[in-house]
Amino acid sequence: MAEQTIPIHPVAPRLKSGPKTPHVGPHRDDYHKAHKETVGHESDNWWAKQAHAMLHWDRPFKSVRAGGFSTGDIVWFPEGGLNASYNCVDRWAFKHPDKTAIIYEADEPGEGREISYAELLREVSSIANVLKAFGIKKGDTVSVYLPMTWQAVAAFLACARIGAVHSVVFAGFSAESLRDRVQDCKSRVVITSDEGKRGGKTIANKAIVDAALKECPLVEHVLVLQRTGNKVAWTEGRDKWWHEEVLKVPNYCPPEVMSSEDPLFILYTSGSTGKPKGVVHTTGGYLLCAALTVKYVFDVHPDDKFACMADVGWITGHTYIVYGPLANGVTTTVFESTPVYPTPSRYWQTVEKHQLTQFYSAPTAIRLLRRLGEHHVEGHDLSSLRVLGSVGEPINPEAWNWYNEHVGKMQCAIVDTFWQTETGSIVVTPFPGAIETKPGAATVPFFGIETAILDPVSGVELEGNNVEGVLVLKNPWPSIARTIYQDHNRYLETYMQPYPGYFYTGDGAARDEHGYIWIKGRVDDVINVSGHRLSTAEIESALILHKGVAETAVIGTADELTGQAVYAFVTLKPEFKYDPNDEASLVKELVLQVRKVIGPFAAPKKIYIVSDLPKTRSGKIMRRIMRKIVAGEGDQLGDLSTLAEPEVVEVIKKKVSESA
Repeated sequence: MAEQTIPIHPVAPRLKSGPKTPHVGPHRDDYHKAHKETVGHESDNWWAKQAHAMLHWDRPFKSVRAGGFSTGDIVWFPEGGLNASYNCVDRWAFKHPDKTAIIYEADEPGEGREISYAELLREVSSIANVLKAFGIKKGDTVSVYLPMTWQAVAAFLACARIGAVHSVVFAGFSAESLRDRVQDCKSRVVITSDEGKRGGKTIANKAIVDAALKECPLVEHVLVLQRTGNKVAWTEGRDKWWHEEVLKVPNYCPPEVMSSEDPLFILYTSGSTGKPKGVVHTTGGYLLCAALTVKYVFDVHPDDKFACMADVGWITGHTYIVYGPLANGVTTTVFESTPVYPTPSRYWQTVEKHQLTQFYSAPTAIRLLRRLGEHHVEGHDLSSLRVLGSVGEPINPEAWNWYNEHVGKMQCAIVDTFWQTETGSIVVTPFPGAIETKPGAATVPFFGIETAILDPVSGVELEGNNVEGVLVLKNPWPSIARTIYQDHNRYLETYMQPYPGYFYTGDGAARDEHGYIWIKGRVDDVINVSGHRLSTAEIESALILHKGVAETAVIGTADELTGQAVYAFVTLKPEFKYDPNDEASLVKELVLQVRKVIGPFAAPKKIYIVSDLPKTRSGKIMRRIMRKIVAGEGDQLGDLSTLAEPEVVEVIKKKVSESA
């Protein structure tokens, strides 16, 4: 394996000899000894100990876990009762009310501010009372379509406070995508803003919500945060201003005691069938793993300032902007802008200004900043940083080394983390202070996680090192998703049934000579673009809606900046008329079609108009062939004897070559 030649980096100096003793370490054996305790016969004792240490329980649990992968009836701390909002806000507001809970770094430099735990408690309580005034009660679902403002965090926690289930939709999704999600989870209330700000641009959030709700008759109330103050369309009786409604209610709301297994949130993620999956996470187990992974993966201590640069609309934002840091009582960061606005120094200005201690970003951003040059990093004091994180996709060694050298100054730990919406929290990671790292390796399982690599055909577990196959997880962990909303059979079919007895991640992986795990990418029909999981079927469905499209095949291909990029092959209906000399106009229409139906982040990088697609005699489209051609491996297509019309391959080769 090529990874074996990559050098091992020692434990970072700032963790090895810094003022704060790492939670795990100082030797690799310390990790292995601790990990063994979390997965062995006594693991229930370890989980119980952590649950008591990390969380406040209003009602004690008696048993630790029940159920398993075979039936998908997984439960953790079943008799226990707690409230996520109380655990993230109240206990710290009572202990140190003036401590900063949130650093809000607004889109325009200098416009943000800090929010204390006491202020956060008042805002969360006020919004919780507004929701109650709207008739929302325990078990109801509230859809949230907000930009990256600190009030988005308050909206999450307000729902959790009264036992409402939040369904946050990334504020980059189209009206159609938002509509589908609001309809699926049957929300009666939507929380949004007049507009959003990002990278100097204004986003019409309220207008998108208005368009979506034309087909959502169940929605009774829309609570609107005033972000820009610009005039927006208004539906009397339905639309209410956030700042006006909070003045009508008390600013304290008692937290509802929730059962550990009560749903905390639904988050929609792409599925290989094209229909988004509403992944359901529950309260006790999810909150525990969110708190534990922040503590151990990022070596967080009480006075740290944690910065995850993701969006709250994705699972990374849920776990590592909201629940994980706040459950530890540390300061979290809400970053509204982009890495390059107004200059490519924006990240590093933010680190220096706020003296951030942990910094968690995506390989796409790191690759972009590397391309723009290290002079944007130089001149900024980044000495407060101890741990640098990477999330969303495997980071390539070149980007890892740049991150280490120019941002970390060879002093910080780098944690390249692997996890998914469905896992709820990080499952494979380095451990700062204990584990030497290799650029690009996900490294070792987190506490309580047992990984296995299976032969993809036989399903047999591949023992030892220097093996490659399908990555699965053994035995449930507390933050595993419990179901897909209103479709438990799909949950079982997707995660439990491909390899009975294991949780199927959908990713390929390798274990190298040192036992380190390397993630090899998706083995199903999901494309990872800048850490966003996109279903090929969903993009194909969007393209088919165009009046001229007969068939389409979407593939993912390697991209230097975004990890993967969307490429589409499209055939047209015979009766559709267009100017072949102006193909660019049609391609532009098709790109806009995807942007409209799904969102800008799903737009294909390349669209090829072709006469036919390579298919087997049974009609199956051979996407493998198109992947090879796009990757420049057109001479390595293998056996084409099953194709109905082999000559189509040469036509596609020519088209791709001409468009290069």
